[in-house]
Amino acid sequence: MTAQKPCAASSGRIGSPSPATYPRGAFLAAPVPRATGSGPPIAPPAHEDEVMQHLFSPFRLKHLEIPNRIVMPALASFLIELDGTITDRAVEHYRRRASGGPGMVIVEACAVSPEGVVSAHQARIDDDRFLEGLSRIARAIRSEGVVPAVQIHHGGRQTSAKVIGRKPLAPSPIPCPSIRGEVEPLTREGIRDLIDKFATAAVRARAAGFDLVEIHGAHGYLVNQFLSPYSNRREDEYGGDLRGRARFACEIVREIRRRLGADYPVSFKISAEEFVPGGLTVEESIAILELLQEAGVDIVQVSAGNDATPEWICQPMFMEKGCLVPFAARIRGALRTPVMAVGRINDPLLAERIIREQQADLVCMGRGLLADPDMPKKARSGDLDAIRFCIACNTCMESIFRRGRVECLVNPFLGREQELVLRPAAKSRRLLVIGAGPAGLSAAWFAAQRGHEVTLCDRQPVLGGQLVAGSEPRFKRELKSLIRFLARQVERNGVKRLLGIPVDAAFVAAAKPDAVVIATGSSPVIPAVPGIERPFVFSYNQVLNGLGAKACRTVVIGGGATGCEIALHLAEAGSAVSIVEMAPRIGQGIESISRKVLLERLARHGVEVFTQSRLVRVEEEGAVVGHPEQGERLLAAERVVLAVGCRPENRLAEEIRGLGLEMHLLGDCVEPRNAKAAIYEGTVLGLSI
Repeated sequence: MTAQKPCAASSGRIGSPSPATYPRGAFLAAPVPRATGSGPPIAPPAHEDEVMQHLFSPFRLKHLEIPNRIVMPALASFLIELDGTITDRAVEHYRRRASGGPGMVIVEACAVSPEGVVSAHQARIDDDRFLEGLSRIARAIRSEGVVPAVQIHHGGRQTSAKVIGRKPLAPSPIPCPSIRGEVEPLTREGIRDLIDKFATAAVRARAAGFDLVEIHGAHGYLVNQFLSPYSNRREDEYGGDLRGRARFACEIVREIRRRLGADYPVSFKISAEEFVPGGLTVEESIAILELLQEAGVDIVQVSAGNDATPEWICQPMFMEKGCLVPFAARIRGALRTPVMAVGRINDPLLAERIIREQQADLVCMGRGLLADPDMPKKARSGDLDAIRFCIACNTCMESIFRRGRVECLVNPFLGREQELVLRPAAKSRRLLVIGAGPAGLSAAWFAAQRGHEVTLCDRQPVLGGQLVAGSEPRFKRELKSLIRFLARQVERNGVKRLLGIPVDAAFVAAAKPDAVVIATGSSPVIPAVPGIERPFVFSYNQVLNGLGAKACRTVVIGGGATGCEIALHLAEAGSAVSIVEMAPRIGQGIESISRKVLLERLARHGVEVFTQSRLVRVEEEGAVVGHPEQGERLLAAERVVLAVGCRPENRLAEEIRGLGLEMHLLGDCVEPRNAKAAIYEGTVLGLSI
C-alpha cells in the first residue's frame, strides 16, 4: 500500500481556519539604530565571559535606575481576595519573584473602577482601602533591591454582568465576541469620569510606593477598545480616525502627568497587532504611540492580540520563542521612547541577544519567572543548567480558569511559597525510589536535598520516564529542558542512579530500604478489538520512540491531547493523517489557547477528523470505525496509532506489598494524569518523608 493524500473534506473534518501569518523567527528585523535612547551603547560581545553583560547592565528611565534589563510583567496571580484586597500569599508571591534578581517587577492589573473588574480575585486600586495591601507588595519588592511598579486597568466590555452586577462599559455598542451579553456605550461624561479614575489610580500607585505606573492599553481591554477600529465605531471626538481613537488614552496620560508631574515614569502596554480583520496593525500602533509619546508616555511594552486572538497574548509552545520581538524592534526604531519586548522570552541567552542587537531596551520574562524566580541570579552567575525553564504549556493559564489560582507544571512552589517549605529531615533514611519519571525524579531530588540517602532506579536506560517520548515532537522539544533540569538536580544532590535494570520484589528486599517510593507510571491502553495485533498497529509511545516512523497514511485512534499531538507530529513529518474520536469533538481537556492553535495546525496539515466514532476492528487495508448513525466505514491506513488512554502500572507495588516496608505511590501508577500532578506529588513527598 502506498501513502495517499488526505481525502476530500467530510462532515467530520475540522473547519478551515483563517490563521494569522506567524512571524517565522524572533530576529527577522535587523538591529535598529537609535537616534536617542537610554542606557549605554550596546556592542556585540567580544569574549565568552561577556555573554550576559548587556542583559545585566543598568537602565535609567528619568530619575529611576533599573538594575538590569529583566522585567517581570503584570501577570494575574489569583492570590487576591474576592474583593480585591491583598493577601499574605500575594505579598510572598511578589517578594519571591523579586528575590531572584530581575530589574523591575510590575504588579498585576489593578482595576481603576468597580465596573472595570474582569474576574473575581482581581487586584484593585479604585479606593484608598486598597493602599495598605499594595504598599506591602511594593515594600516586599523593594526589599529585594528591585524596582516596584504596578499596572492600572479597566476591562471595558471584556467582563460580564455576572462579575460586575451591571452591563459592561464599552466605546461602542459592540459586545465582546467571547462573552455574551449587552454592553453600555460610554457617554462623554462617563469617559471623563474614567480619565479621572485612571489618574487617581496613578496617584494611589505612587502613594503606595510604586516607582512606575503602567497603563494597560492592550489585549482587548477598555483602552485597547478605544484605540482599535475593531471595537471603536464612535462618531464623536473619541472615535473615527486614529487621532480620535487615541484621544481617550492620550487624555489619561495627560491627566496623570498633570497630577504626578513630569518626573514620575509612565509606561503604556499596547497590542501592536491584534490579528483580527479591522484590528490594529503595527503601522497604526506606531502612529498611536507617537501621540502617546507626545502626551507623556516614557516607555512602551509591546505585546499583541485581543480576546479573539488569545494565542498572541499568552503564546503556547506551538509558537516560536520571541515571536513578538520583531514588533518591539520596529516600534523602537520609530520612537524616541524606549521599549520593553515580551512574548515567549524564556531564555536568558535569548534575552541577552534581544538587548545586544538593540531590538528592545528591556525584556519581559513573565512565565519564565513563574517557572523559576531565580532565573536572573542563575543566569548572572553563569549557572544556566540550573534554570527551570518555562515550557509554554500554559498550565498557568489553565489553572487560573479551571482552578481559580495560578499554578505551574514545572514549578509546584508557585502560589504555594508559604505551604511548600524545604526543611532538613529530622533523621536521615535510606530511600529507594523506583521510576525515574517526573514524579520519581522530584521525590528523589527533594528527599536527597533534605538529607536522606536516596537511590533512584528505572528499567529504562535514561531518566525522564514518559517525558522522553513526549518531547519528541518538534513542537514539544522544550520538554527536554525539563528532563535535563530534573536530571541535574538529582545529580547535584547526590542521588545514586541505577538505570536500565529490572526491578522486582527480590531487588527491593536485597536493597533493605527504610522506605520505598513507587513511581512506575502508566502504560497505554490497548483496545480489545479484532486485528489489534497486526504489525502496523502501534501505541502512541512506540511511535514517539521511533517505531513505524515512516511517512504513510495513518489513522490515530483517540482525539484527546495525546492523539491530537501525535497526529500533528506525524502530519508535520509528511504523513496523511485521520483522527478517530468517540466524543463529539477532539482536543477535550487541552488548555483553551493551546487547543485553538493545535486545531488550526491540524487543519492546516489536512488532518481529517471523525468524531462520535470508535474503532471496531483492524483489517489488512486499515481501520474499520463505527458511527452510531452512519454505521461502519473503512479508513485506509498503512499505520494505526493507539492513543486511547493509559492504565496505572502498579504491578510492582502489589509484588512488594508483602515485604512489610513503608511504601508510597506517586504519579500515574496511582491514577494516570499529567506531568504537573506527577511533579507536584513527587515534590510534596520529597519535602515531607
